[in-house]
Amino acid sequence: MKLKELAVKFETDLNSLYPEDEAQALFQLTLHHLLGLSRADYLLKKEQDISVDDLSKFESILKELQTGKPIQYIFGEAHFYGLTFKVNESVLIPRPETEELVEWIISTCSLNQKSELINILDIGTGSGCIAIALKKNLPNTAVVALDIAADSLGIAKQNAQLNNVEVQFIEDDILNAQLSTFSSQFSIIVSNPPYITAHEKAEMHANVLAHEPHRALFVSNEKPLIFYDAITNFALKNLQQNALLFFEINEYLGQQTVQLLKDKGFKDIELRKDMQGKERMIKASL
Repeated sequence: MKLKELAVKFETDLNSLYPEDEAQALFQLTLHHLLGLSRADYLLKKEQDISVDDLSKFESILKELQTGKPIQYIFGEAHFYGLTFKVNESVLIPRPETEELVEWIISTCSLNQKSELINILDIGTGSGCIAIALKKNLPNTAVVALDIAADSLGIAKQNAQLNNVEVQFIEDDILNAQLSTFSSQFSIIVSNPPYITAHEKAEMHANVLAHEPHRALFVSNEKPLIFYDAITNFALKNLQQNALLFFEINEYLGQQTVQLLKDKGFKDIELRKDMQGKERMIKASL
């Protein structure tokens, strides 16, 4: 089989799950993962025959893709802010909008350069992508990352080693935190907590619902801001004066989240849209 025929096979076999452009993107990702070929390489070599061994590997991945399993879980890795992260079904696949949140924090720290150490806490770290990307790009920081799940923390610790950074990982539940206060206060607290309501499940892709951890995604319709309430209360005890709080948020609950922060006494609240024009991030100071 030639490479161009394999590309058509991906498109045909995945047409019930993905539109044509997404199926082709999945093929290109698989091509790069297995053979190290870029899209430009493919255009030059699409008439090339595939070895029996390589074809078997492509077909194995295609079979898993047909179940709806995200390609990042099939490969066991995802890319975030220029770094590679191990992922499995105990952690969320890092999203582009979260990269925008990380960029906002990095640019804010770069504008406010100080000689003293910046203490950062990432709440609900999952794969560790936020904490690790911040530590990698802000060397003058001490980063602590907290998560409720031991299996998620196991992946996050591997990712810290993979990316050669030091992050302190803590297992705790922010809704019932055993560590209500830390010995040293933080310059920045950041969180991308669960924020999708049950009402919104119908809008989500089936492969997300079937494979990604619900504990990291969903909140009840009755208490959609439960994590933001808990984290702001925690932040009031653990942020330094004039320190910053960053959130990724539900695009439909921007104004409610802003009001919650105002009610808690936060100031200089900025609600920011992501690259798709959705209200997705908030910064506030104490």
